[in-house]
Amino acid sequence: MKFTDIIGQTEAKQQLCELVLHNRLSHALLFLGKEGVGALPLALAFAQFIVCEKVNKQSAVGSKQSEPLLFRNEPSNSPPTTHDSPIDSCGVCASCLKAQQLIHPDIHFSYPTVTKKPGEKPIATDFITDWREFIKQAPYGNTFDWIELIKEKENSQGKITAEECNDIIRKLSLKSFESEYKILIMWMPEYMGAEGNKLLKLIEEPPSNTLFILVTENESLVLPTIVSRCQLIKIPSLEIKDIEQALIDRNKTESSIARQVASISEGNYREALQLVSHAEEDWQSLLREWLNAILKSGPVAQTKWVEEISRLGREKQKQFLRYFNHLLQQAMRLRIASLNNIKPGNAALWAIGDIERDFAERLNKIAGIEQQQAIIEELDKASYYIERNAHGKMLFHALTIKLYHIIQDKIVFLTD
Repeated sequence: MKFTDIIGQTEAKQQLCELVLHNRLSHALLFLGKEGVGALPLALAFAQFIVCEKVNKQSAVGSKQSEPLLFRNEPSNSPPTTHDSPIDSCGVCASCLKAQQLIHPDIHFSYPTVTKKPGEKPIATDFITDWREFIKQAPYGNTFDWIELIKEKENSQGKITAEECNDIIRKLSLKSFESEYKILIMWMPEYMGAEGNKLLKLIEEPPSNTLFILVTENESLVLPTIVSRCQLIKIPSLEIKDIEQALIDRNKTESSIARQVASISEGNYREALQLVSHAEEDWQSLLREWLNAILKSGPVAQTKWVEEISRLGREKQKQFLRYFNHLLQQAMRLRIASLNNIKPGNAALWAIGDIERDFAERLNKIAGIEQQQAIIEELDKASYYIERNAHGKMLFHALTIKLYHIIQDKIVFLTD
């Protein structure tokens, strides 16, 4: 994977290239980025950039030293010129071709695995064929997608095991086979418990020319002892225009749908793909039925609606909640714009059509800004619980009751 294959993230790509070319690269990096922003593809492209034969050849000529490119004691005082500095891997040398197929012998991978048989002690290598297929089909996928691919029974929980940590130590203790550098890409280190302490000494004092790239969505869930030994690289959410263009170019999405989906995907390309796949769903009608049942029709209509939503499945339930969340955010924007005399015709401010804008304005009539914020918090919590296999009927019944009290009785539920 090359940097040009990554959606957006121009600044992050430039930062990574400069770390290498200016010799300021730490031996352990922590890529921090939310789901769907491309942190894992960026790590794969960076690893390919490092092992690329063209990059290493040009860098060696530019430095006029026999010393390897990475991990020098002193940074280079004179930054390379644009002409001399490769800003991407070549994609055609032997190392690049192997890296693209995820078969380069000096690029190792670690990720959450599942136990298929009682007493089994899985390691990442056992799932390497599935991993290659996962990266090929869904490079912007999340752990749910990955676990769904490799699990053999329901409620399988992913984990990076102690045996996996031992295997990492074993692999990185060997000499590199082809490249000057050995690279470990660990995806989702938050799935590693106290057994991760086995890696502390290796990360702090690694073998020569060894690079750790840890890719996480939540820094607070990674062992603090590991975080403190890594150089943090923050990967921001994708811009709306980048997601829109990617949907058009890569997913062959109609431009009108791509524009609408990109505006509500919250910088998450995976979420954008999910929204496109459910673009035919009439979320607005479903939401209108729900609000009418809550505010007018009563318990019978509410129970009927809950039965309907519970049959949709988890992914569609999450899409519906996200759509409601998006409309509430737009309603709040319209309210603030009205207070500040900003005309809603400004296309830069409003990425919604006339029908959605009318619906958002109706939301402003039934709920104040504090109530809307409270509803958004409840929707976020509901999405969180859906991801963790919450019972659909119970969840939406409880959510219906909470929304009734928030809107009708102006009660804001306190969180812990």
